[in-house]
Amino acid sequence: MILGLSVAALVLAADQLSKYLVLNFILENRSMIIYTSYFNLVRAWNTGVSFSMFNDWGMWGVVLLSLLAFGIILFLLLWLRKEQSRVLQVALGLIIGGAVGNVIDRIRLGAVFDFLDFHIGEQHWPAFNVADSFICIGAGIIIIHSLFIKDKPAI
Repeated sequence: MILGLSVAALVLAADQLSKYLVLNFILENRSMIIYTSYFNLVRAWNTGVSFSMFNDWGMWGVVLLSLLAFGIILFLLLWLRKEQSRVLQVALGLIIGGAVGNVIDRIRLGAVFDFLDFHIGEQHWPAFNVADSFICIGAGIIIIHSLFIKDKPAI
Protein backbone atom coordinates (compact mmCIF):
# COMPACT_ATOMS: atom_id res chain seq x y z
CA MET A 1 0.00 0.00 0.00
CA ILE A 2 2.91 2.34 0.74
CA LEU A 3 4.05 2.15 -2.90
CA GLY A 4 0.62 3.18 -4.22
CA LEU A 5 0.23 6.00 -1.69
CA SER A 6 3.73 7.27 -2.50
CA VAL A 7 2.90 7.33 -6.21
CA ALA A 8 -0.39 9.11 -5.42
CA ALA A 9 1.46 11.76 -3.40
CA LEU A 10 3.95 12.35 -6.23
CA VAL A 11 1.16 12.62 -8.80
CA LEU A 12 -0.79 15.01 -6.59
CA ALA A 13 2.30 17.20 -6.10
CA ALA A 14 3.12 17.21 -9.85
CA ASP A 15 -0.49 18.04 -10.72
CA GLN A 16 -0.93 20.87 -8.26
CA LEU A 17 2.50 22.35 -8.98
CA SER A 18 1.95 22.25 -12.75
CA LYS A 19 -1.46 23.92 -12.43
CA TYR A 20 -0.05 26.61 -10.12
CA LEU A 21 2.91 27.37 -12.39
CA VAL A 22 0.91 27.43 -15.63
CA LEU A 23 -1.92 29.52 -14.17
CA ASN A 24 0.19 32.03 -12.25
CA PHE A 25 3.51 32.29 -14.10
CA ILE A 26 3.26 30.93 -17.63
CA LEU A 27 -0.19 32.01 -18.78
CA GLU A 28 -0.48 34.91 -16.30
CA ASN A 29 -3.25 37.09 -17.83
CA ARG A 30 -3.30 35.39 -21.23
CA SER A 31 -5.95 32.89 -22.27
CA MET A 32 -3.65 31.00 -24.66
CA ILE A 33 -0.04 30.56 -25.69
CA ILE A 34 0.58 28.90 -29.06
CA TYR A 35 3.72 26.74 -28.90
CA THR A 36 3.56 24.59 -32.02
CA SER A 37 1.20 23.85 -34.90
CA TYR A 38 -0.36 21.09 -32.77
CA PHE A 39 0.02 22.22 -29.11
CA ASN A 40 -1.12 25.23 -27.08
CA LEU A 41 -1.34 26.10 -23.42
CA VAL A 42 -4.84 27.36 -22.67
CA ARG A 43 -6.85 28.58 -19.70
CA ALA A 44 -9.84 26.20 -19.53
CA TRP A 45 -12.14 25.71 -16.55
CA ASN A 46 -14.05 22.44 -16.42
CA THR A 47 -16.98 22.32 -14.00
CA GLY A 48 -18.12 18.99 -15.41
CA VAL A 49 -16.36 15.67 -15.85
CA SER A 50 -14.30 14.26 -18.71
CA PHE A 51 -14.50 16.32 -21.89
CA SER A 52 -16.61 18.95 -20.04
CA MET A 53 -19.69 16.72 -19.79
CA PHE A 54 -22.24 18.09 -17.27
CA ASN A 55 -20.61 21.55 -17.36
CA ASP A 56 -24.03 23.19 -17.01
CA TRP A 57 -24.90 21.74 -13.58
CA GLY A 58 -23.55 24.78 -11.68
CA MET A 59 -22.71 24.45 -7.98
CA TRP A 60 -24.75 21.24 -7.69
CA GLY A 61 -22.45 19.71 -10.26
CA VAL A 62 -19.39 20.68 -8.23
CA VAL A 63 -20.89 19.13 -5.07
CA LEU A 64 -22.22 15.97 -6.72
CA LEU A 65 -19.12 15.34 -8.81
CA SER A 66 -16.87 15.89 -5.78
CA LEU A 67 -18.92 13.39 -3.76
CA LEU A 68 -18.78 10.90 -6.61
CA ALA A 69 -15.01 11.37 -6.86
CA PHE A 70 -14.62 10.84 -3.09
CA GLY A 71 -16.57 7.58 -3.41
CA ILE A 72 -14.37 6.40 -6.25
CA ILE A 73 -11.22 7.39 -4.36
CA LEU A 74 -12.42 5.45 -1.31
CA PHE A 75 -13.10 2.38 -3.47
CA LEU A 76 -9.62 2.65 -5.03
CA LEU A 77 -8.00 3.02 -1.59
CA LEU A 78 -9.75 -0.14 -0.38
CA TRP A 79 -8.58 -1.95 -3.52
CA LEU A 80 -5.05 -0.62 -3.01
CA ARG A 81 -5.01 -1.88 0.58
CA LYS A 82 -5.60 -5.45 -0.63
CA GLU A 83 -3.62 -5.36 -3.89
CA GLN A 84 -0.49 -7.53 -3.99
CA SER A 85 0.70 -6.65 -7.51
CA ARG A 86 3.22 -3.80 -7.44
CA VAL A 87 2.24 -2.85 -10.99
CA LEU A 88 -1.38 -2.45 -9.96
CA GLN A 89 -0.36 -0.58 -6.80
CA VAL A 90 1.44 1.96 -9.01
CA ALA A 91 -1.55 2.15 -11.40
CA LEU A 92 -3.96 2.71 -8.51
CA GLY A 93 -1.63 5.37 -7.10
CA LEU A 94 -1.63 7.17 -10.46
CA ILE A 95 -5.43 7.23 -10.53
CA ILE A 96 -5.86 8.17 -6.86
CA GLY A 97 -3.32 11.02 -7.07
CA GLY A 98 -4.92 12.41 -10.22
CA ALA A 99 -8.43 12.13 -8.82
CA VAL A 100 -7.45 13.88 -5.59
CA GLY A 101 -5.75 16.65 -7.60
CA ASN A 102 -8.90 17.32 -9.61
CA VAL A 103 -11.11 17.20 -6.49
CA ILE A 104 -8.87 19.77 -4.83
CA ASP A 105 -9.39 22.08 -7.83
CA ARG A 106 -13.14 21.49 -7.80
CA ILE A 107 -13.43 22.32 -4.09
CA ARG A 108 -10.88 25.16 -3.99
CA LEU A 109 -11.62 26.81 -7.34
CA GLY A 110 -15.13 25.57 -8.21
CA ALA A 111 -13.79 23.94 -11.40
CA VAL A 112 -10.88 21.87 -12.63
CA PHE A 113 -8.13 23.85 -14.35
CA ASP A 114 -7.20 22.29 -17.71
CA PHE A 115 -4.38 23.71 -19.80
CA LEU A 116 -2.95 21.17 -22.24
CA ASP A 117 -4.48 21.66 -25.69
CA PHE A 118 -3.50 19.35 -28.54
CA HIS A 119 -4.99 19.79 -32.00
CA ILE A 120 -4.71 19.02 -35.68
CA GLY A 121 -5.64 22.13 -37.63
CA GLU A 122 -8.92 23.37 -36.20
CA GLN A 123 -9.82 19.99 -34.65
CA HIS A 124 -9.01 20.20 -30.92
CA TRP A 125 -8.88 17.41 -28.39
CA PRO A 126 -10.59 18.67 -25.19
CA ALA A 127 -8.10 20.45 -22.93
CA PHE A 128 -6.77 18.36 -20.05
CA ASN A 129 -4.21 18.53 -17.26
CA VAL A 130 -1.47 16.47 -15.60
CA ALA A 131 -3.96 14.73 -13.26
CA ASP A 132 -6.07 13.62 -16.24
CA SER A 133 -2.95 12.24 -17.92
CA PHE A 134 -1.98 10.15 -14.90
CA ILE A 135 -5.56 8.90 -14.46
CA CYS A 136 -5.57 7.68 -18.08
CA ILE A 137 -2.13 6.06 -17.75
CA GLY A 138 -3.21 4.29 -14.53
CA ALA A 139 -6.45 3.08 -16.10
CA GLY A 140 -4.53 1.88 -19.17
CA ILE A 141 -2.12 -0.09 -16.99
CA ILE A 142 -5.03 -1.74 -15.16
CA ILE A 143 -6.72 -2.66 -18.44
CA ILE A 144 -3.54 -4.05 -19.99
CA HIS A 145 -2.74 -5.95 -16.79
CA SER A 146 -6.21 -7.48 -16.63
CA LEU A 147 -6.11 -8.52 -20.29
CA PHE A 148 -2.56 -9.84 -20.63
CA ILE A 149 -0.99 -10.53 -17.25
CA LYS A 150 -2.02 -13.76 -15.63
CA ASP A 151 -1.61 -13.59 -11.86
CA LYS A 152 -0.85 -16.74 -9.98
CA PRO A 153 -4.06 -18.28 -8.66
CA ALA A 154 -4.67 -17.95 -4.92
CA ILE A 155 -3.85 -21.11 -3.01
